[in-house]
Amino acid sequence: MQCLHAFISGRVQGVWFRQSTLEAAQAHGLTGWVRNLDDGRVEVMACGNEHGLMQLEAWLSLGPALASVAEVKSERAETAEAFDGFVIR
Repeated sequence: MQCLHAFISGRVQGVWFRQSTLEAAQAHGLTGWVRNLDDGRVEVMACGNEHGLMQLEAWLSLGPALASVAEVKSERAETAEAFDGFVIR
Protein backbone atom coordinates (compact mmCIF):
# COMPACT_ATOMS: atom_id res chain seq x y z
CA MET A 1 0.00 0.00 0.00
CA GLN A 2 1.21 3.46 -0.89
CA CYS A 3 0.98 6.26 1.64
CA LEU A 4 1.38 10.02 1.64
CA HIS A 5 2.70 11.80 4.74
CA ALA A 6 2.21 15.57 4.59
CA PHE A 7 2.61 18.66 6.73
CA ILE A 8 0.57 21.70 5.73
CA SER A 9 1.38 25.18 7.01
CA GLY A 10 -0.32 28.55 6.71
CA ARG A 11 -3.80 29.46 7.94
CA VAL A 12 -4.89 25.84 8.25
CA GLN A 13 -6.35 25.53 11.74
CA GLY A 14 -9.82 26.73 12.66
CA VAL A 15 -10.89 26.83 8.99
CA TRP A 16 -12.44 23.34 8.57
CA PHE A 17 -9.20 21.97 7.13
CA ARG A 18 -9.35 18.62 8.94
CA GLN A 19 -13.01 17.98 8.10
CA SER A 20 -12.48 18.97 4.49
CA THR A 21 -9.40 16.75 4.26
CA LEU A 22 -11.41 13.84 5.65
CA GLU A 23 -14.08 14.39 3.00
CA ALA A 24 -11.50 14.69 0.20
CA ALA A 25 -9.69 11.54 1.33
CA GLN A 26 -12.93 9.57 1.56
CA ALA A 27 -13.96 10.77 -1.91
CA HIS A 28 -10.75 9.26 -3.29
CA GLY A 29 -11.06 6.00 -1.34
CA LEU A 30 -8.11 6.70 0.95
CA THR A 31 -7.54 5.57 4.52
CA GLY A 32 -5.51 7.23 7.26
CA TRP A 33 -5.83 10.29 9.45
CA VAL A 34 -5.48 14.06 9.77
CA ARG A 35 -4.62 16.07 12.88
CA ASN A 36 -3.70 19.55 14.10
CA LEU A 37 -0.21 20.08 15.47
CA ASP A 38 0.69 22.39 18.34
CA ASP A 39 2.85 24.54 16.03
CA GLY A 40 -0.16 25.50 13.87
CA ARG A 41 0.40 23.02 11.05
CA VAL A 42 -1.84 20.15 9.98
CA GLU A 43 -0.42 16.65 9.54
CA VAL A 44 -1.90 14.07 7.17
CA MET A 45 -1.19 10.36 6.69
CA ALA A 46 -3.18 8.96 3.78
CA CYS A 47 -2.91 5.54 2.15
CA GLY A 48 -4.40 4.10 -1.01
CA ASN A 49 -3.86 4.03 -4.75
CA GLU A 50 -1.45 6.42 -6.47
CA HIS A 51 -4.18 8.33 -8.32
CA GLY A 52 -6.10 9.02 -5.11
CA LEU A 53 -2.93 10.13 -3.33
CA MET A 54 -2.05 12.50 -6.16
CA GLN A 55 -5.56 13.98 -6.09
CA LEU A 56 -5.41 14.51 -2.32
CA GLU A 57 -1.92 16.00 -2.50
CA ALA A 58 -3.11 18.51 -5.11
CA TRP A 59 -6.14 19.35 -2.95
CA LEU A 60 -3.94 19.91 0.12
CA SER A 61 -2.19 22.74 -1.73
CA LEU A 62 -5.53 24.56 -1.94
CA GLY A 63 -7.44 23.44 1.14
CA PRO A 64 -10.96 24.61 1.95
CA ALA A 65 -12.22 28.08 1.07
CA LEU A 66 -11.29 29.71 4.41
CA ALA A 67 -7.75 28.29 4.45
CA SER A 68 -4.62 29.98 3.18
CA VAL A 69 -2.03 27.28 2.49
CA ALA A 70 1.54 28.58 2.60
CA GLU A 71 3.40 25.30 2.13
CA VAL A 72 2.88 21.56 1.79
CA LYS A 73 5.80 19.30 2.64
CA SER A 74 5.01 15.76 1.62
CA GLU A 75 6.68 12.46 0.95
CA ARG A 76 5.65 8.93 0.14
CA ALA A 77 5.79 6.82 3.26
CA GLU A 78 5.47 3.28 4.46
CA THR A 79 3.51 2.39 7.54
CA ALA A 80 3.09 -0.85 9.41
CA GLU A 81 -0.24 0.40 10.70
CA ALA A 82 -3.40 -0.68 8.86
CA PHE A 83 -6.04 2.04 8.80
CA ASP A 84 -9.75 1.39 8.91
CA GLY A 85 -11.22 4.35 7.06
CA PHE A 86 -10.06 7.95 7.36
CA VAL A 87 -10.36 9.76 10.69
CA ILE A 88 -9.68 13.06 12.41
CA ARG A 89 -7.32 12.61 15.33
